[in-house]
This record gives sequence, C-alpha cells and structure tokens, in this order.
Amino acid sequence: MIVLGIETSCDETAAAIVADGRTILSSVVSSQIKTHRPYGGVVPELASRKHIENIVPVVRRAITEAGLANDGIDVLAATRGPGLVGALLVGFSFAKAFAYALNRPLVGVNHLDGHLASVLLTDDPPPFPIVALLTSGGHTPTQSNSLARSAASWRAWSPTRRLRALTTLFFHWMRR
Repeated sequence: MIVLGIETSCDETAAAIVADGRTILSSVVSSQIKTHRPYGGVVPELASRKHIENIVPVVRRAITEAGLANDGIDVLAATRGPGLVGALLVGFSFAKAFAYALNRPLVGVNHLDGHLASVLLTDDPPPFPIVALLTSGGHTPTQSNSLARSAASWRAWSPTRRLRALTTLFFHWMRR
C-alpha cells in the first residue's frame, strides 16, 4: 500500500510517500523559518498563505522523488489537527480534493499521534508497549492517545496515568 501523507499544522509544508507502512520512499519539507523570523515567531496568516504557495510543488516533488505517478497512490493521509486552523485547512482541503480527483480514500491524522507513530518508521522500532512524553508547541497533552488504545499497549498506559499529576506539576514548574 502506498500512502501520501500531507502535513501543514504550523509553519512547514510537508509531504511524504510511505510504502507498506514502513518504507519511506520520499519526504519533502518546505520550511517557513525565513518568513517568520522577522516577527519572532509564527504568524498564522502568513503561514497559511505560504502553505497555499507551497502545497502543490511539495506534493509534486514527493510523488516524483518516489518514482510514482498520481495513480500509484493508494491512500492519502493529512493532518486534521491540532494546529493552526488556517494552515490545517490548506493541507486538509488540498488532500480532500486530491483524494476525490484520484478516487482514493483520505484519512485524517492527529498531528500528535503522527509524532508518536513516526518512531515506528525507524530501522529498529521499539517493541510495544511504548510509553512516551510528547511535547509539541501549545498542544502538549497529558493523555493517552490512539496508539495506546490497543489491548496490547493499554497495560503500559494504565500505570502511566499515575504519572500525569507529576507531568502536570513538572510543566507548571518549567513555566515559572
């Protein structure tokens, strides 16, 4: 199965082609660092506009680098949140239109779950159950996510719940 993944949750436009859930055929990222540097941080409206400019060339390049044609894509996946609303709309709307044009399914992906799942794309993925602390901008949850919902890994998350209070205290302490 060939999946085209599209990510536009903040200030980078990214597309990747993955085969059989494990092999990265291409990965293209267009950064917006130069655009936002003068402002000292990400400006959401500027990020959305840059995504509009970048989405087509980034996706085209990912497909070309993977050595595929559009009809070689089986499934599309795109970030559905969390993130900057305008930025998410650009990527997800593009993915919806492209999936419709190709008559392929589209899967909405939680941005944070994507970070956690990316460890499974390494040459030596860790065995389940996995316990992780994920910090990502303003979206840092102290919750179990969809990776923890399988029966095999649920046992690892149950004791982790006890650590939630400590994690919350830690982040509170770090903000001071």
